[in-house]
Order: sequence, then C-alpha cells, then structure tokens
Amino acid sequence: MVKPNGGGNSTTPHFPLIHQCTSTGRENDTVVSDMDGTLLCGRSSFLYFALVAFEVGGILRLLFLLLASPIAGILYYFISEAAGIQVLVFATFVGMRVFDIESVARAVLPKFYSSDLHPEAWRVFSSCGKRCVLTANPRIMVEAFLKEYLGADVVIGTEIGVFKGRATGFVKRPGILVGKEKATALKKAFGETSWPPEIGLGDRKTDYPFMKLCKESYIVPANSGVEPISHDKLPKPIVFHDGRLVHKPTPIMALLTILWIPVGFLLACLRVAAGSLLPMPIVYHAFWALGVRVYIKGTPPPPPKKSINQTGVLFICSHRTLLDPIFLSTALGRPIPAVTYSVSRLSEIISPIKTVRLTRDRAVDASMIKKLLQEGDLVICPEGTTCREPFLLRFSALFAELTDELVPVAMANRMSMFHGTTARGWKGMDPFYFFMNPSPAYEVTFLNKLPYEMTCGSGKTSHEVANYIQRSIAGSLSYQCTSFTRRDKYRALAGNDGIVLEKPKLAAKKIMGC
Repeated sequence: MVKPNGGGNSTTPHFPLIHQCTSTGRENDTVVSDMDGTLLCGRSSFLYFALVAFEVGGILRLLFLLLASPIAGILYYFISEAAGIQVLVFATFVGMRVFDIESVARAVLPKFYSSDLHPEAWRVFSSCGKRCVLTANPRIMVEAFLKEYLGADVVIGTEIGVFKGRATGFVKRPGILVGKEKATALKKAFGETSWPPEIGLGDRKTDYPFMKLCKESYIVPANSGVEPISHDKLPKPIVFHDGRLVHKPTPIMALLTILWIPVGFLLACLRVAAGSLLPMPIVYHAFWALGVRVYIKGTPPPPPKKSINQTGVLFICSHRTLLDPIFLSTALGRPIPAVTYSVSRLSEIISPIKTVRLTRDRAVDASMIKKLLQEGDLVICPEGTTCREPFLLRFSALFAELTDELVPVAMANRMSMFHGTTARGWKGMDPFYFFMNPSPAYEVTFLNKLPYEMTCGSGKTSHEVANYIQRSIAGSLSYQCTSFTRRDKYRALAGNDGIVLEKPKLAAKKIMGC
C-alpha cells in the first residue's frame, strides 16, 4: 500500500521501494523521475561532466575539473548539494561554446548513460504513457539522451548561463534544481491540466519535495548492488557514438588518463615511426615488441603472379579504424595499396602503404580501381566509414562490379583507453590515439575467397554480392548487419552528411572506401 504524500506534511515521508511499484496498466499514467541514482544506477554525475570537459576542452580542462572536484565534494557534503554541483558546472562549462556542449551531449554521452540504466527504474519509467525527468544536471547535457533513447516527453533540468554563444559557468534562475526548486519547476511545467502526476521516482532527500506532489512515490535504494541493463536489452541500441575515451572517467580514471597522455603520445610516435619506416615484412614483429598485438586468422591468398598477367585480389575489409589497410598489410607482410576517402594529409604522409583518393565520380573511381588491380592487390572498405560497435554498415556495391577476385577480411580491434576514430574531431590524430593505448590489438581474419557462383561474373547483381560479403564478415565476427550508411553516421554524430569539400566542387555521390 502506498502511503499518501500530502504536500503539507512536514515530517520525513516514508516512501516504498521501487520494486513494490507495479508496471502493468500504466499506459495512461504520468511518471516523474530523477536521473542520477534513479534512472541511472550511479549517483555521481562527475564522470559525465568529465566527459564533456575532456571532449570539448581537452586534457587541461579535465585537469581543471579534477582539481575542482574536491572543493565540489566538500561543498556537497557540508554546505549543500546545489553548491557542489555549481562548482562542477563552472569548472566544466565556463568559456565553452554551447554548440560544442550540445555536440558532445548528442554524440558522446548517450553511450555512457545507456551503460548505467537502472533496470527497476526503467521498468516503471518505460511502462508509463507520459514520461518526465526532473534533474539537477544541466538540461543541455541530458536532454538528447533522455528524449531520443528513453522516450522522455519532458526534461526539466538546470539551465546554464550563456553569453554570446558561450557558457558563463553560472546557471540561470532558479539555480541548481534540487529540493524545493525541483517541486516548483515541476508545478510550473505541468500546470493544472495533468496535475498531479501519478508516479514519482527518486533516490535521496532532495527528491522528497517533488515526490510528495505525486499520487504515488517510490524510492530507488542506494548501493543496492543492482546491475545495469545489459546492452542487448537497451531500449534503443547504440550504433553510433563519438569521443576519444573508451571508459567512464571516474576521478581515478581521469587522473590516470591525464598522467598517461604525455607518456602515451611519445609511445604512439614511436609505434607510428616503426610502422612507417621499417620494411613491411618486419613491422609485425616490431609491433609486438612495442606492445601492439596483431592476431592473424585464416589463410591469406598468395601475391599475384605478374609473369602470367594475373590480376590482383581485392580485399574487402570491415572498417574499424583508418589503420585497417595497414594492419592488413602487416598481416600479409607486404604493402597493399588502399583507396581512401576523408583521410587527413598527415595520415597520408605517415602511411607506410600507397593511398589513392576516391574522386566520388563513379566512372572515374571504377576506372582507377581497375587499373590498380592490374598492378596488384588492393584493399577497400566498402562501409565508407568506421563503426565502433558490433555492427556492420551497408556495403557500397561498386567494388563487386570491378572484379570477381574478392577476399573478405574481418577486422576487429581492442582499445583500453582511447578510441582511434572520430566524426567530430581532427582525423589526423586518429592513428596517434589508437597507438596511445597501452596495449592495442588488431585481429585480422581472412575468409575464403568468394566462390565464382557468388560473383557478378556468374550473374549475381552487385548488391547481392555486397550483401553476401557483408553477411559473411558479420557472421565471422558475431556482428549485426545494418542498412546504415556514412550519411546516417555523420548526421547522428556531427549534424552533417559527412561530405568532404573537394576543390573546386563539392562531391555529391555516396562514397566507397576508407
């Protein structure tokens, strides 16, 4: 039985626990939930502020936030929750462009928020027809995730101050939304039409004021040892995400990251130099000596015999980072040229293999690829862009029309600190970030050469061939095939179509390549 939560009751209310709340027949009910410690298992928002600090401001802003966090903690426990959060807001946001904050909130934070979703709170939250989140976090940080991935209809959060497109570091009235400010904001947002809400969810005393306004209210207990929802049960799968950090930057992890970056960058330069300057037959051994693990599975085809005018093989690779062709060459022990798109000049300069840029003109690119195959083997990544999660994007079908000598290659990698890809940042740093990981690893799996009956030469369409290879690679990696494209990725992460301006004109056709 839920005890009545009269708004005028001054005594400490005793709310039932979340597992006592039924989630059946709630289609017409409204739920109002706190975020940290309620919808999310974790009660601390530091790591999400740290993600914004690093992704927008870099290592120095992360260091500034880390140094300010003890002050925030002291204020939180001895003064007020609002005072502690205000320090985190100032240290994170002051001087940042609002556009950059919104970009990180859209492209980076959902991946980390989704990995901490509380199963009981989500059970109740998802069962209701109208969903509202009331949080002390800055609305600009959380709204994209809550609305797009959790289906929230209303998000009420702290509003940050803005001057000429940049955050001031302070917040607008009524300040940080805690305690009575939450209750006031909730009344203002709902008005009289749908008042009072049926269900209130919270986890701490500063949530009690708004919880008492609801018909029913439930507490999400702290330190209950509950495991977050597993990835396969998320309300919406995370296919695309950006940002450099692999793991959540807890205070300890943030400190380790700051201390490692100078050392890691020097190590990355050494690894890049080894891959660029040493002969390809010994790069494999050099990588292992420098802590870069390269695992080879399957049997690669031998080099083409030019004496009998044998054309080269076209290696069809899944695309994890721009280093895929280099690790393919490392596995083969010989340099294999690659066709590329949207690769920085720095990456081209330091590349140990020949790179040829696609023009995005279908006829010109087809002629160029055929010519390269006459000279020897070639590697291409028909997804057109990288994907970090266990998904394969749609394969562009142009390659299937150019040759029947096709060898699928499944690429997989492992990074423990930094991602070696970006949609929003400077791509020239991608190889360095990959090699900055303490012990990065690549797994290169050579699948069987495509049988003739599955090629265009036997009557198959290019789309049938591309889809068949996509399924073959996905099956070997236990990944899922999707119909997403490069355009879908860049629209989700960067707010554009991922088109690179080619002087003197803007290319307009879909790409195929790295």
